[in-house]
Amino acid sequence: MGKKDKKSKTVEQKARVAAKQEKKAAQKEKKGKSKAPADTDDEDIDLEAVRREYEQKQAQFLKVTESASQPPSARASATLIGSPTNNRELFLFGGEFYNGALATFYNDLYVYSVDRDEWRVVTSPNSPLPRSGHAWTRSLSGDIYLFGGEFSSPKQGTFYHYNDFWRLDPSAREWTRIESKKGPPARSGHRMTYFKRYVVLFGGFQDTSQQTKYLQDLWIYDTHDYTWYNPVLPPATQKPDPRSSFSLHPHEAGAVLYGGYSRVKATTSAGRQTKGGGQATRSILKPVVHQDTWFLRIVQPAPDAPANTPPAVRWERRKKPVNSPNPVRAGAGQAYHKGRGIAFGGVHDVEDSEEGMDSEFFDSLWAWNIDRNRFFQLSLRRPRAATKKQVDERSAKKGRGRLDEEELLRNLAALEAKGSLEAVEIETDYKDQPEDVSTKSPKAILSSMPHPRFNAQLAVQEDVLYIFGGTYEHGDCEYTFDEMWAIDLGKLDGVQEIYRRELENWQGSEDESSASASDEEEPSDDENMDEEGQGGVPFPAADHAQPEPKGTPMSDLPDVADTEDPAIVVADTRPHPRPFENLRDFFTRTSTVWQEIIVDHTRKGDESSIQSVKELRKTAFDQAETMWWDCREEITALEDEQEEAGIGEVVSIADRYQDSGGAGRRR
Repeated sequence: MGKKDKKSKTVEQKARVAAKQEKKAAQKEKKGKSKAPADTDDEDIDLEAVRREYEQKQAQFLKVTESASQPPSARASATLIGSPTNNRELFLFGGEFYNGALATFYNDLYVYSVDRDEWRVVTSPNSPLPRSGHAWTRSLSGDIYLFGGEFSSPKQGTFYHYNDFWRLDPSAREWTRIESKKGPPARSGHRMTYFKRYVVLFGGFQDTSQQTKYLQDLWIYDTHDYTWYNPVLPPATQKPDPRSSFSLHPHEAGAVLYGGYSRVKATTSAGRQTKGGGQATRSILKPVVHQDTWFLRIVQPAPDAPANTPPAVRWERRKKPVNSPNPVRAGAGQAYHKGRGIAFGGVHDVEDSEEGMDSEFFDSLWAWNIDRNRFFQLSLRRPRAATKKQVDERSAKKGRGRLDEEELLRNLAALEAKGSLEAVEIETDYKDQPEDVSTKSPKAILSSMPHPRFNAQLAVQEDVLYIFGGTYEHGDCEYTFDEMWAIDLGKLDGVQEIYRRELENWQGSEDESSASASDEEEPSDDENMDEEGQGGVPFPAADHAQPEPKGTPMSDLPDVADTEDPAIVVADTRPHPRPFENLRDFFTRTSTVWQEIIVDHTRKGDESSIQSVKELRKTAFDQAETMWWDCREEITALEDEQEEAGIGEVVSIADRYQDSGGAGRRR
């Protein structure tokens, strides 16, 4: 990819694909060689003065306002999250855009309405300053907490890391800065999650242009006492290595950490001999893509404990996940969804002899089952045609709904007229009304995954995965996608385009453009038409021509006992979903069993926690939903196998012969 005389720069740049901010030292060196001395004045820019200018602009807003807007502009290292208080909204904040010449940072807050397919931008007199590489998380109280991030001069000569802490009210769209005497030091590339009343923060890095320091400190914020805790672990206690760009998910007993990226010191041959005839060596920073898994156990203090008592914590290392993506990849962030981490994309760097590094980008979708510590690859499926039974049920439900509405209107009119219900006739003209009225304009549905990329922003809301942006490298050019996609994780029946705009051309130096052009042969006019992505930006078709192999077949996967302690593997006698059975049908079939399990568990435990009938049914549904999603990947594999065998639906004997009698029913 890079030429021999640019080997060191290209290697350093490619080695930092998981943490985009770490490329800036190489970019600074590159600009210093290609620009005139007058352009190096960028390093002398006073970032504090720039930040004060942003604060003055922010103060011009007198109140929180929200207005309709176009979709966000292209940006990387932003944050995307589903609203904790409205399951039909998503929030996007911050990020940066680098076009090869200048970097632009953002601090705008966007709200996406799923129902209306509408973007709105929020302005506030009190909001975080522009940044990227920050982290945020929801809390059980319904708020969103944000910490840290970074900011740089336009030419990325100087950097500033934030250590401020913010709370966002999702309903009022209002930011509040939380002041604390003792809190985490400044950083970016860290991750945050929640556990009961706590906000958990771990890792990240600090980049000073001269060196990058990776962090492994753990911080816990108590949302009730408004206090940060930095648990001190015994020296002999195991804990994760320093890293950034990892995944950190909530768990009922604490939090779970997977993967990440860092660089560690190593020695390599310097390519020359010493005076004594020995081989000279030099120190380098070797990129490491972590694949380990850690469980953070958090124990709340006793109710009678003194105020400001910190929770007890302990790191526990888990075994390597089964069926993890191969080859190893960085920049494949995960979004949490019902006990699973959903990952998309990523990049794998391959050593290319003396010519530098080559990178392979991915467009695959994976689900990591946290409790079972197992990866499953998710593939798109053809939409299934509705069976006659489903069509009849749907029609019957619509008919019942219309009859119920007619009866309701008659009752309301009778009450207003104070007359008899039988004497009132309400005209309902359903014939002239369309059956399905949608305010959303039709969107393009793809039968293949979006273009390969890494560091895309992911969020799940109402069982739908949203993929925002991401980065792709072609030669020495780096492109930021200006688009967002949606995938229904329950159906996996296609990729819906939320919006998509053309990419901006790379504005890097002529050296980069010439190197990129010389790395690949000139395509013909026909090939150029096929391979151009958007706005004249070329994307090699080879990425799609050789799709990544699917995950290991279910029959070839090792048992859970191969990766987990045999002592914790027990037979699961709870109800399991069947192929082609949706969540509603599964709960209808197993509701009684789940309620019996809950009642039996309550009798064996604390009888004072006996629930009402409504609460019991709600708890039963929650457990059935957890089981349905926990088995989703295996059931999907069974459905695919049965469809290949010509089986499109599984019907029980009782359902098939429910209207017949005699021998048919007995069969």
